[in-house]
Amino acid sequence: MLLALTAVSPCLMAQTAAPDALTAQMAQIRQLATGGQKQLAIQRYTALLAEHPGNGDLLLARGRTYAWDGQYAAAESDLHAVVQQSPDYADAWSALGDVYRWSRRPQQAADAYSHWVKLAPRDPAAYIARGRAWRDMGAPAAARADFDAAAALGANPAEIRSLRQSLLPRTDGLGNGYDWGASLSWDHTGFTGGQQGWNDVDLSLRRYFSRGSLALELLRSDHFGTDDNAWALDGYVPLWSRAYANLRYQQGPSSGILPQQEWRAEVFQGVGRGWELSASIDHLRFSSDTQFYGAGVGRYWGDWYARYKLQYVPGAGSGSWSNRFLLRNYYRGDAYDYLELSLGNGRSTDLNRYGTQVFNNHAAIGVAWSHYLSPRWGFKVSAGYGEGSDVAGVNEQILSLTLYSLW
Repeated sequence: MLLALTAVSPCLMAQTAAPDALTAQMAQIRQLATGGQKQLAIQRYTALLAEHPGNGDLLLARGRTYAWDGQYAAAESDLHAVVQQSPDYADAWSALGDVYRWSRRPQQAADAYSHWVKLAPRDPAAYIARGRAWRDMGAPAAARADFDAAAALGANPAEIRSLRQSLLPRTDGLGNGYDWGASLSWDHTGFTGGQQGWNDVDLSLRRYFSRGSLALELLRSDHFGTDDNAWALDGYVPLWSRAYANLRYQQGPSSGILPQQEWRAEVFQGVGRGWELSASIDHLRFSSDTQFYGAGVGRYWGDWYARYKLQYVPGAGSGSWSNRFLLRNYYRGDAYDYLELSLGNGRSTDLNRYGTQVFNNHAAIGVAWSHYLSPRWGFKVSAGYGEGSDVAGVNEQILSLTLYSLW
């Protein structure tokens, strides 16, 4: 961003050196900063500040360079000095908001950007910046209002469409600003009729990239007193416009309760306003191979998401088709905190994150609550009931607990 001098308080420009000479030096130093020599630029700004102590333009320039270099405490110190000396300096509030947002303090960023909006009420960039801070806080209504205000002031329509789209809850494996994520899950499945219950444990470590993510999972299952282990790679990758794919490969024991191999591919495509179509294939290898083919349709509106998925298993007789319906309310407006209801019937892999079980229910119902106690720590609790059809009179009760961490 260019340093704007039009909003500078007159007291900031009262320096002993000629303003043109100082401006020329600052322009040269800024080229160093934007050319990758941030430390040298900071040293040069510091030398100039020794000659012109308290110069607001120099403090702003050095503060921005500190922020670009990830030195947020030093940047905050410089920019605070500017806004305290000249509270009507719009560019300083803009820069201070950036520091707060980049250091993951969205509430303070929104407060700083609000000063910018007040000082520059016709600048769409100010509303866009504050809208992003509201979005980071999980306040989609406030973010949408700011994005709409920016659009009314002439902001780029394509940018506004992208920002509005970003308010939709995310299911594509992106980390929303985090580099790593980890989860530890435990599932227990109990059975009526005296059958021994199942226990499944999944430890996952996911790396988020600018385009997609990849997770390594370690799985352990105890079914009917038999233990098996497996590992899996699970990735999300963007494709073309409004499309992404989920790809998974799992390697299990040569024989046992887990598949020897499992792989899946599902492609999602956004269409229209808030609609999402999908197509999937799951391949499980036990003593023989089993394929699951699926097609789904989802819809986002406000803080709600609904999805229906139909799956087909060739050669499975009366259990060859399944229907699954999911409804979520993202009660905080972000991608992490939601209440969920799921309904289904038929032979499916949908209700099983591990890919180690095949559900075949006359009817199934599940509820879940996902909640983050802080931006970095969260949990999910879910429970379900299935009326079994593989074995007459045997029904399933499912309880699951997952702990999440982001950093």
